[in-house]
Amino acid sequence: MHDNKSGLDPLLFFINVFYLYYLIDVMKSNFLIALTQLAAERNLDRDTILSAVEEALSSTFKKESLKSGHNISVKLDTETGDFNVYVVKNVVEEVLDSSIEISLKDAKKINSDSEIGQNILTGKLNEAGGRIEAQTAKQVILQRLREAEKDLIFKEFQGREGEIFSVTVVRIDQKKVFVEMGRAEALLPVNEQMYSERYRVGQKFRILLKDIADTPRGPELIVSRADTILLQKLFEQEVPEISNGSVDIMSIAREAGNRSKVSVVAKQEGIDAVGSCVGLRGIRIQSIVSELQGEKIDVVEWSNDPKILITSSLNPAQVAKVELIEDEKIAIVWVPNQHLSLAIGREGQNARLAAKMTDWKIDIRSVEPEESKEEKVDTKDKLFTPGHGEDVFRKFAEEQIEEELAEEPVAEEEVVEESVTEEEIAEESIPEEEATEEEMTTLRDADEDLFSIEKLFGTNDNQSQIRFAEDIDELKKKSNTNKKSNK
Repeated sequence: MHDNKSGLDPLLFFINVFYLYYLIDVMKSNFLIALTQLAAERNLDRDTILSAVEEALSSTFKKESLKSGHNISVKLDTETGDFNVYVVKNVVEEVLDSSIEISLKDAKKINSDSEIGQNILTGKLNEAGGRIEAQTAKQVILQRLREAEKDLIFKEFQGREGEIFSVTVVRIDQKKVFVEMGRAEALLPVNEQMYSERYRVGQKFRILLKDIADTPRGPELIVSRADTILLQKLFEQEVPEISNGSVDIMSIAREAGNRSKVSVVAKQEGIDAVGSCVGLRGIRIQSIVSELQGEKIDVVEWSNDPKILITSSLNPAQVAKVELIEDEKIAIVWVPNQHLSLAIGREGQNARLAAKMTDWKIDIRSVEPEESKEEKVDTKDKLFTPGHGEDVFRKFAEEQIEEELAEEPVAEEEVVEESVTEEEIAEESIPEEEATEEEMTTLRDADEDLFSIEKLFGTNDNQSQIRFAEDIDELKKKSNTNKKSNK
């Protein structure tokens, strides 16, 4: 191949040579060399280049042909680099316009196989175009080459949807991101971007070829960073056990740029599916997380038992019990109260991803742990106002708890330990100081309605609720102080 010592881009070199050739009819050999070099550089076949040149030359003579009324055609000699301009005429029985028609008799002289209705090349034109015609020819050549290149790209990527490629950001138009895929340019639309990712020119990452769209400007490659298949393909690249079939990905739930859940299962005994995906010290999963700009990924073991799968899918929250309504495919999940917010996740994300991954509707509910007798007494004791009659209220609470626990089986040691006479309680709880008349009145009122918060605080229901909400910490502190003094 000819060595382009000038250092010009092959396309620019070709245009410049063609321009000189067209004006002064020289450098024919260099013109053909430039055609060959351009075809190799653009990965286009030589015939495509020649066809574009012929069309460009035809457009150059278009104005002249309109003036003369001729219909012209240009043929390029690929051996010598010469081009000839012919007048095209239609074969008819009776000629009405000699500029565009020819009789059958005259047509037979040019081509013995001519028939009525055919178009034949009747003769050469020696007209030479000017500078404007040359510029027009160059523009047509460039346009035809771009179209040919786009068609070639379409053929190269056709049928490769679902594959991932390494790309580089070349330009950003508003929120649309254009990336370079080899010789092709692809579009990363807004709806296929990760919402947490910020793009810049020169940035490199991997994308999924999602579609090849047919647009008025030609085929356009559509790529994605948010598609679930991208995450699956990244696992296949980073985890050999998945690529060779030892481990299968059963389902994926993804909120791109934020969090994903992946369920995997081992196809061979002795293989830890989750451990294979995570890798030694998390090196495999960390590589995927880095590629996705810090997106959190939960990998769980797949199970055919929905209860086990749902329990695993809600990690890191602990699950107490799972009830299934199989007809409606609804799972009622009971979790400890302290794990309720963890199971639901921020804005319901953990529960939403778990439902998507397991394909079950998940209803998460909290279950309160059973309280011991002392915990129940302390809970009810918080409702009592400190001060007058507090020990009497505590005594009443203990008696009520005794009644609630009466039906439960209790060991003999516990009965002996909890059996306390009223006299002992009175001796422990009632102060030795003689109660004043005001204190006795307060005790009688409390005896009539021990749990009336209105009487204790002197407020209505709404006010008492607000008071309790505001003062609960203060009451708790005072209650604990009084308990210590009584002991």
